[in-house]
Order: sequence, then structure tokens, then C-alpha cells
Amino acid sequence: MKKQTFFLPLAFFLALALGVALLRSVPGGLSAIAEEPPKLILQITVDQLRGDLPERFLDRMGEGGFRYLLDRGVVFEDAHHAHANTETIVGHVTLSTGAHPAVHGMVANVWFDRGLGRLVYNIEDERYPLLSAEADVNEETEIDPTQRKAETSGRSPANILVSTLSDELALHTAGRAKIFGISVKDRGAVAMAGHAGKAFWFSKESGEFVTSRFYYDRYPEWVVEWNATRPIQRYAGQSWELLYNRASYLYGNQDDRPWELALPGYGRVFPHPFGAGDSQTFTTFLTLSPAGDELTLEFAKAAIENEAIGKDNVTDYLSVSFSSTDYVGHIFGPSSLEAEDNLLRLDRTISELLQFVDKTIGLDNTLVVLSADHGAPEVPASLQEIGIEATPVDREQWDRQAGITALKQRFGIGEELIQTYYHPYLYLNREVIEQQDLDVAEVQAAVAAELMKFDGVALAVPSEAIANGQIADTPVTRMILNNHNVRRSGDIYVVFEPHRFINDFEGLSVASSHGSPWRYDTFVPVVFAGSGLEPKRVYRRIHTVDIAPTLAAWIGMKPPSGAAGEVLDEVASQRRE
Repeated sequence: MKKQTFFLPLAFFLALALGVALLRSVPGGLSAIAEEPPKLILQITVDQLRGDLPERFLDRMGEGGFRYLLDRGVVFEDAHHAHANTETIVGHVTLSTGAHPAVHGMVANVWFDRGLGRLVYNIEDERYPLLSAEADVNEETEIDPTQRKAETSGRSPANILVSTLSDELALHTAGRAKIFGISVKDRGAVAMAGHAGKAFWFSKESGEFVTSRFYYDRYPEWVVEWNATRPIQRYAGQSWELLYNRASYLYGNQDDRPWELALPGYGRVFPHPFGAGDSQTFTTFLTLSPAGDELTLEFAKAAIENEAIGKDNVTDYLSVSFSSTDYVGHIFGPSSLEAEDNLLRLDRTISELLQFVDKTIGLDNTLVVLSADHGAPEVPASLQEIGIEATPVDREQWDRQAGITALKQRFGIGEELIQTYYHPYLYLNREVIEQQDLDVAEVQAAVAAELMKFDGVALAVPSEAIANGQIADTPVTRMILNNHNVRRSGDIYVVFEPHRFINDFEGLSVASSHGSPWRYDTFVPVVFAGSGLEPKRVYRRIHTVDIAPTLAAWIGMKPPSGAAGEVLDEVASQRRE
């Protein structure tokens, strides 16, 4: 009897083990679900990729880029940012932390620091200068031409107030995970690498990928060697040409549009010359074309190879943020021949990245997530052609409007009442308000009421009203609340009417500019692929804050410290099976 009791459980466990082995060996069995954590999390962010754009030109795209992600991934068709200020750093840090700007602190690309008495660029940090002295970024247009130069070219993630997914991965693996963020834009790289990773970005000044002393005391040898090859020079004397025959393009007969920005030497029609390799505009023109993304790809491939990313049993993290779509969208608009060709070329770039990852690491060993930091509005002039009233907003004379002049008289203010406006916040002259012993909340409310009478202003929300819970509960005000950080937000949050914006970008009058709570700016793609995921289309509303908690759940680690999002069951449930 004792012998029989022993034999039955043993037989049972042998059968169970045999069944598991069989399931692992057949398609759709356990082999389709990653039982071990992936060797790599690859987070691809495309700057200004509105949610509809990946499929807009899919008919001319290959199999390995957007089509692979859309056909083989879990695709969320109604994904949005849940904050009001849809700018680059705001969206990138939201993607990396799963937190709203109110918590992660990056409320705008630039905010006014009253303690310092000046505008602050989001990742500036004078303690950590760039390793390359010749890669200085203190250009007049880097922040705001009215404020002249940034205070420092130093860069670090110190202004990010919470942990990122990559930080949590470093903690989870006792520092063994290899973590990198790569982009043309410094903020696109730093935001994703977090506090624990390494960030590299492209310097227009030096034509190299650079970093700061926060990350290294000196460059890794492979970076020195890569930069020494001067890969930018292969574009010298070349032009951005159309990839296909012009007749095959949706916008093939709309190359020359009056609202497109015609930069001297670059023009607004194809081909767009890059110029000589030693010209002052050469590196800038590269970033205003698909060449910027191609250089980012080449550097990312070098990082994978030289840092042995994904080569051991510890999950690594690589963020690749492609910036050209944003630059092209600003200069030519999202519905332009340039934007169309750029996306077709980006498709090839993403395909090459995924093929390289598959060859070196394996896509079955890689969890890929694609999203964007924000969407994009259409060019106002193009909307007018179809009957939608839309014009740029002029803010230059706000402080001199009759209503503001009357408020100055009412409050006894002889100087400027409006100190500055930097999107999306208006800043009042606090020094004058304090000198007059005025109530800040009262002044904010009075100015906000006048602002809403101005052309193009849909909503003006005082920060004191936000802090005191005195704002109406609407979808837009909830997004403003998600954007409000008591230490960094300005006096009044300004929302422009749909399809209207200030068409200024780094000192240039551009075709299009994002940064609103309207759906064209919040709508972004969210796609998870690789790592054995079964394809699925999901049509329920999700938000970008859900990405980081979902990635954390897949790894089996705690979410970032400020994460507000929910785990996406359509992805995570496949990990549990």
C-alpha cells in the first residue's frame, strides 16, 4: 500500500512534466509566451507621431517596420496622453515614468523659475557639463530668443522628480541591467534613460553624439571611435530626395505650399540640399530630414553591439527616440509631401532597427513598445482651405490690451502686469503684486477673465484656483490638473481654441506647433510587440501613463514611484499564461 501511494504522485508529476514539454514544443503552446523575462525592453518613441499616421501611408511600407508592429503586436487604437501640455519633454517623461506631469515635474519644455528669476530648460544642470567642450548647446534659439542663451549647457535627469521604468529596472537587477537612451534631442535621450541609465544625443554644434558628466567621466572608447568616423559626412553635398516616384505620393502634387517654412539654402520643395559638410547649417538640415533618424539608428546599433546589450540573462533597456518627424512636422506640417516621405523613410529605419535586434538578440527575447510624446495639429492655412476657421495666435500685445490696462489701473500697477508667457503658462509680475500688497488669487482670477476675451483663447485657468479646488470638473480641466505642479507651473494656464496656436518654434515662425489638450495633440500610437505576444487590436481608451506599469508588470517588478497608470491586461495577461 505504501508503495502504491508513492508511485501515483510520481506518475502524476511525470505526466505533468511531459505535458508541459509537449506544450512548449508546439506552436501556440507555452513557447509562445515568454516564461523568462525578456533580454531586452526596446522602447521606440517617435516625436510628433500622431496616432493615425503609422497607418496613413501603410500601403507603401514594407513588412519589417510599422507593418510588423501593427500586424504582429497588441495595438491600442484609442491611446492618448492625459495631460494638457503636449510637448516633447512632458510626453517623454510621462512615457518613462507612468506619472502625470503634476507628479514627475516636467510641466513644459521650459518653465520660469521664480527663485532663479529666469527660464529653466527642462534637463539643464550646471553641475554636469557636456564631455565635449565643442558641443555647447547655448544657442539663442535653444530656449527662447527673447531670453537669449540658456544659463548652462550642462545636462542631467535631476529635474525628473520620480523614478523611471529604467530606474526601477536598475534597482530590480541590482544594477546589472544595461540601460541606454539615444536620440537626436537631449531631452529625448535623458528622459528615457532616467537617473540610472546612460544617455547620448546629437550635437548640432559638433556633429557628434555626446553626453554629459552626469553619465561618464570620459567617453567609452567605442563612442570616440564611432564619432571619429564622422558618419555625418556621407551626407555632405547630398540632398533629401524623394524615396519613390512623385506620382505615387498622396501629396505628390502639393510640394510647394505657401505656409511651409522656406529656410535659406534648404527651401520648401524637393530636393532639399544639405549643403557642404563644413557649412554652418549642415547639421541642422540633417535633423530637419530623415537623416537625423538614420544617424540615431546607426548610433543605437553601435551601442547594442559594443555594450553587449541583450547578451545575458538580465533584462536590459534601450530607448530609441526618433526626432525627425517632429522637426519635419513643424517646418512643413504633418500633411505635407515632406512628412509623407519622412514617414516612409522612418518605416525603413525602424525596420532596420528591428531586424538588427532580431539578428543580435532575437525579437522573441525582446519586448518592443512603440509610442509618441505627442501628436500634431494640421496647418491652420490648410484647414482654412476646407472651411475650418484657423489662424495663428498673436500674443505680443497682451499686456497692452485695453482690458489689461484697466486692470493695472484697478490694482494700481504702473509697470507691466504680465511678466512673460512661455507655453502654456502666463507669468505675472509677482514683484509688483507683492509691492502693492495685492492678493495673488484675486489678480490671477482678474487677468484670467480678461485673457478669455482675447482672440484665440479658449480657457484661462488660474493656478490658485487649481490649488484650492475651485475649477469646474471637465475633461480639459482634468488634463490641466494633471499638468499642474505647484513649484513649476505658472500663474495662469492658457488653452487656445482648437486648431489655433502660437506658430513659434525655437525662434522661427513655423507651419505647425503642438502643445494643446485637443485630441490631435493627445492622440498617439501605443503598440506592444515581440516576446511572443499574440497580435490583437484593442479599441478601448487607454493612456500613455499605462505603458510603464505594464512593462513593470511584464518584468515582475514594482512600477515607477509616481506611476498613475493601470496595467494593460491585453498585454500583461499573455505574460501570465
